[in-house]
Amino acid sequence: MESSMITLSHSVSRRGAKRFRFEISTWDRLRSHYLSSPVCCSDEHPDLLAPAQKVLDQFSVLPVIVICDQANDGRVVRELLQPVLKICEDDVRKVFSKQKTRKAKGPDGVSPACLKACAVQLSSIFTLNFNRSLELCKVPSCFKGSTTIPVPKKPKIIGLNDYRSIDLTSVAMKSFERLVLAYLKDITGPLLDPLQFAYRANRSVDDAVNMGLYYILQHLHKLVTYVRILFVDFCSTFNTIIPDDTTVIGLIQDRDKSAYRQEVEQLAVWCSHNNLQLNTLETVEMIVDFRRNPPALPLITITDSTVAAVESFKFLGTTISQDLKWDIQIDSIVKKSQQRLYFLRQLKKFNLPQVQMTQFYSAVIELVLCSFITVWFGSASKSDLRRVQWTVNTAERIIGVHQPNHQDL
Repeated sequence: MESSMITLSHSVSRRGAKRFRFEISTWDRLRSHYLSSPVCCSDEHPDLLAPAQKVLDQFSVLPVIVICDQANDGRVVRELLQPVLKICEDDVRKVFSKQKTRKAKGPDGVSPACLKACAVQLSSIFTLNFNRSLELCKVPSCFKGSTTIPVPKKPKIIGLNDYRSIDLTSVAMKSFERLVLAYLKDITGPLLDPLQFAYRANRSVDDAVNMGLYYILQHLHKLVTYVRILFVDFCSTFNTIIPDDTTVIGLIQDRDKSAYRQEVEQLAVWCSHNNLQLNTLETVEMIVDFRRNPPALPLITITDSTVAAVESFKFLGTTISQDLKWDIQIDSIVKKSQQRLYFLRQLKKFNLPQVQMTQFYSAVIELVLCSFITVWFGSASKSDLRRVQWTVNTAERIIGVHQPNHQDL
C-alpha cells in the first residue's frame, strides 16, 4: 500500500467511534491482476490490446472508497461501499464474446474485435472497473466521448437538418450499458407507457403502425367523428438532439378538439423544458375525415408557426394516406421489387442454379413484398394485390420454380 494515494477525512459518531474515509487508488492492484492473467491473445492480435490498455489507464483516477470504523475498544472494521448493482464476470465475458467484429470502433480506439478475441483475458479487469464506476457513481471520461459522422439524408443539402448523424461511442461503454440495462428493465418495465414501442422487446414498427390504425378505425366507426394526426419532427443533433419518432393522434368527436390542442401545447412546453427543439418546418398534420360534407378545418399552430397539412405521410416506413388506402404504399413496394427483378434476370443469364436463385429471390425480392404486409394486406384493393401477384409470377417464370403467392407470404 506504499504506492497508493490516500486522502483522509475524520468525523466522530455519537458512540465515540472514529470514522475514517479512505480514498485509495487501487490501480496498482488491478494492473498487477491484469498482467498476471494469461494474455495469449496478445500474441495473435498484438495491435488490439494497446487501445484497451489506454482505456484501463483512465480508471487510475477513480479511487475506491473504503470505510474504516475505529470503535472504543480499538478494533478497526473495514467495509467497502457496495452499490445496489454488482456486475458478474461471466456476464461481461458473454457480452464481449457476442461483439460484432465488423462494427466500427469508438473514439477510445478499442475495437469490437479486441473485446471478442480477448474476452477471457479482459473480462476480469473490466468487471472490476465497471463495478468501481457503479460504486463511485462516476463514468470515466474515456467512456463519455463520441465521434459524430454526418450522413446526408437527401441528394441536395440545404441545411443541417438534411444530415443524419451517426455517433460512434465506446464499445466498452456500450457493453457496460447493456449490462446495466438488463437490470433496469426489471425495474422500469411496469412503468413504461403501453404506447411506447421503441427499445422494447417483441415490439416493432409494424406494431406501432397497426396500433395507431386500430385506434383510428375504431374511433371513425362512431358518428360525427374525425381524426387529426400530428407527425412531430425534432431538430437534428447538430442543433440540439434527435429523439425517436413521435406522433400525436387526436380522436375528435362532436367537433370538440380542445383536448387535442391541449395535448399539443403540453408537448411543446415539455420539449422546451427538456432541451428539445421542435422542427415546425418538418412537422406536418394529416386529417382523416369520412363525413359526407366535412367542413374546412383550421390549421394547428405550434410556437407561433402554422403546421402544414398533408394528404399522405411516410410514417415508420409505411406511407399512410388521408383516405386510408394503400395504393401509394403498394406502388412503392412494386417499384422496388421490379427493380430487383433485373438482377434476378442477370443471374438467370449466368446459369445460376435454381436453388441459389430462389435464395436470392427470398432474401432480396420477397423481403420487399413482405414489408409491412401485416399493415396493408387486409385492406388492400384487388387491383393492388394483383400487381403484387404479378411480381411473384414474373419471378416464378424467371426461376422456373413455383413460388408462394401473395396470400401465402
